[in-house]
Amino acid sequence: MSDLTWKDRLQNQIDPDSLQEIDLFENQITLKKQGKLDDKVFGETRLRRGAYGQRYDNGQRHNGAESVTIPFPSDGLTKGTETVWDAPGMQRIKIPYGGMNPEQLDLLAQVAEEYSDDILHITTRQDIQLHFVHLEDTPDLMRRLGSVGITTREACGNSVRNITGCPLAGVCRTEAFDVTPYADAMTWFLLGHDDVQDFGRKFKIAFSGCAHEACGLVTIHDLGFIARLENEQRVFDIFVGGGLGTVPHQAQLLAQSVPEDEILPVTQAVCRVFARLGEKKNRNRARLKFLVAKLGIDEFKKLVQEERTILPHDDRWTDYLKDVPEQVDQPLRAPTFLNGAPLPEGFSDWYTTNVYHQRQAGYTTVTINLPLGDISSPQAYALADIARKYVGESIRTTVEQNLVLRWVSEKDLPDLYRELDAVHLAAPGAGTVTDITSCPGTDTCKLGIAASRGLSGELRDRLIAQNGSLHPAVSDLKIKVSGCFNSCGQHHISDIGFFGNSRRRNNRAVPHFQVVLGGKWEDNGGSYGLAVGAVPSKRIPDVFNAITDRYVNEKEAEETFQNWIGRLGKKEIRTMLKPYMDVPVYEESPELYSDWGDPREYTIGDIGIGECAGEVVSLFAIEVARAEGEAFDALIELDEANYVTAEAKAYNAMVLAARALIRNEFIDIGDDPARIVTEFKTRFYDTKLFFDKYAKGKFGRYLLQRHDSPPAAEQVTEAVAHRLIEEANLFIEAAHACDARIAQARQNTLKPIL
Repeated sequence: MSDLTWKDRLQNQIDPDSLQEIDLFENQITLKKQGKLDDKVFGETRLRRGAYGQRYDNGQRHNGAESVTIPFPSDGLTKGTETVWDAPGMQRIKIPYGGMNPEQLDLLAQVAEEYSDDILHITTRQDIQLHFVHLEDTPDLMRRLGSVGITTREACGNSVRNITGCPLAGVCRTEAFDVTPYADAMTWFLLGHDDVQDFGRKFKIAFSGCAHEACGLVTIHDLGFIARLENEQRVFDIFVGGGLGTVPHQAQLLAQSVPEDEILPVTQAVCRVFARLGEKKNRNRARLKFLVAKLGIDEFKKLVQEERTILPHDDRWTDYLKDVPEQVDQPLRAPTFLNGAPLPEGFSDWYTTNVYHQRQAGYTTVTINLPLGDISSPQAYALADIARKYVGESIRTTVEQNLVLRWVSEKDLPDLYRELDAVHLAAPGAGTVTDITSCPGTDTCKLGIAASRGLSGELRDRLIAQNGSLHPAVSDLKIKVSGCFNSCGQHHISDIGFFGNSRRRNNRAVPHFQVVLGGKWEDNGGSYGLAVGAVPSKRIPDVFNAITDRYVNEKEAEETFQNWIGRLGKKEIRTMLKPYMDVPVYEESPELYSDWGDPREYTIGDIGIGECAGEVVSLFAIEVARAEGEAFDALIELDEANYVTAEAKAYNAMVLAARALIRNEFIDIGDDPARIVTEFKTRFYDTKLFFDKYAKGKFGRYLLQRHDSPPAAEQVTEAVAHRLIEEANLFIEAAHACDARIAQARQNTLKPIL
């Protein structure tokens, strides 16, 4: 092998501007290692190159490096006096609208094999992530990706993230037109653009070819485009201010019937308004959805229109349009149909769930169903060769963490199936209940509270074990799992969603998942579900069975799961969940005190066992139950369209949770909300006792903001009440976490905290 470095070898194969940026990043790594670059500056620098920190708490080894219990790279890069460069992290790689070719897939497999743990992980934004990558390897990794036209630039950080798009764009039977060239043009127009460098937080964009499907999930994005034909002209309806995260916001209509030559300048105007007026100091309020909510959609529209009128002209707004009619995938093989020849075993099930008949007669799109979104390097090499043989250039990732091959001739399906099956890529069930979406959770994410991948794998295995016995109404359900409240697994828009949290029982921590019901996947993420109760992690499969069995037995003809949940009502749902929510003491059910895939006890430390064989229940546990009950009552009022009452109860739930913390310090506080809020602010918020490592107090602000600025009755809409209920539930979760931290600190110091 040549002694030339990758930088030397690829010098003429990478765009000069990209090469210069990678060289600069490599220099910044050197400066940071020498202590000559500010921590915060370097933190944002590496994030904008897609390099994330990663969690290590499982004692495993990867690529010869010992796992450690600090993030990579800690902003400071030291633990005591020891420099930590051997703690690998995660590298995110942009795949605009999920599109790639076999050469790119081959290269991705190579870098996963050489720099990572041999696994390519598909994300819900159609990115590729590699885990356990050493920071010092990232410049060469980036150069190699750049040689085949792939970038990691602005894959993370306060920037425009990967622009997503329907993986069926151009072949969908119900789309208005192919949105691919527009998503592609916007990707490269905004990449590195001066107007998108001063955001307070990330900015997400999506394209969909129609309003009724879910492929683009436009309504959960900061900015979304839905294609329409109007008088035979291509136009877009533009939505703004959507987002999931801790408290989801539904996107609102910014402009209707926008001609194709206006989408780039309108986007630029939106970005300029966001950069100028968006929150910069408080990151928890720095997403566009908060700015839109603060200003109101009408005022935001006005500001965007004003900004559009003063934008200096840019030829790139329209230059790409001349090539749009020619930007159509070219099939590799002629369109032919299945001819009745004998089919391989397993083909029928796979054909039913994984094959989509394109609007082009004789062609299909095949979904490669990837459990947990993972594909190994050997599998990726094989898939690249299969793609070269059957479809040429047309590979895409999906927001459901799968891969698709487009333009497969129908006659080739049996042979394609055999080749996929040989490399274990022919699992059926794509788009069904077994195709579960999951974020990394506690496996690698520093924010993970519970094992989302472990739970997802367990649910998937159990559902597959039932073979063909699943009722069709259950087979079509969407399950999505997040390891914490941040909704990276998109639990808000699933039929049945789960997000990780924890509870204490007998002074031990117990992993839990909140059950979220009533979300809607269709209509681009048409509506959001709400949490109805926290259940120990190990009981979630039983809860799933209880819910789905009852749905099958009680549903009316053609009744959707979402409609059945609405008809059942939150009170009855809570009654159904209640037997699963109670946690026995450790001695009775020790299995509940560990999480899926991790045999160790899930604990913040043993704090002590009660005397006389009786359980010691903290005053906090008794008091916070009132808050949880009030929050649930708020849900009931929301269901019954009593929005003012629902909003008031959500506020009172936060007050009661704050009171629980205060009372647990043996303070006789009374019931006056003003005094409770003042004491909470003084004792827990101002002292930062309520601040966890990642939320940094934002959940505490939910109470303070609502207390200081209560809405007038006429201002309380369904959306306002819904949002405060979400915030109240998060405040209660934060109160649980605060109580656990205080208890642990007491155990460590053996003296009072306050």
